[in-house]
Amino acid sequence: MQNATIVHVQRHGQVENPTGVLYGRLPGFGLSELGHRMAERMAEHWSDVELTHLRVSPLQRAQETLAPTAALRPDLEVTVDDRVIEAANEFEGLVFGRDNAALRNPRMFWHMRNPLRPSWGEAYTDIAARMRAAILDAAEAAGPGGQALVVSHQLPIWIARRAAENRSFMHDPRRRECTLCSVTSFTIRGGLVTGISYAEPVADLLPLGSSARRFRVGT
Repeated sequence: MQNATIVHVQRHGQVENPTGVLYGRLPGFGLSELGHRMAERMAEHWSDVELTHLRVSPLQRAQETLAPTAALRPDLEVTVDDRVIEAANEFEGLVFGRDNAALRNPRMFWHMRNPLRPSWGEAYTDIAARMRAAILDAAEAAGPGGQALVVSHQLPIWIARRAAENRSFMHDPRRRECTLCSVTSFTIRGGLVTGISYAEPVADLLPLGSSARRFRVGT
């Protein structure tokens, strides 16, 4: 049997965002102090794992999250992959405020007409396709029996997982199992996903961040 390759897809750490902007793909949103602490902890987590490939979203918060881990592996070149970027979103740049008041603006109604696609941004099917391609490329780069680390974003990771599990893309954003710096691992054999696991290596740090609950269309 062919040796399995594991692609670990990690979400970035907490972002410095005091005004509560839905930052999406906007530039200039890096990690908060807690986010950097999470990234350092993740470097410790990965220090005993024989990583053979590193890949990251082009966005600042993802690259800052990977940086401490990459520093421990100077022998590995970091591949920046646009396919693991945050999902495109029509609400990008808005501040939703208390009780998601921005969603009650009549100008927003058109963007919420079809949650199955979803109509407010990039189609789930498109996200799934690009993430699958990136994960398989990461597996190939890691080699048989190797382990790749990819740093991405919540919605793309969650859609990649649902696609691999043959589950519907329609979901409640509040119920995504993809916390900050969590790791969703895909076991690959022969170009197919044969197993999925999930872990939260910095679970003890999560309560230190904001506990405010907002409508999520991608973070």
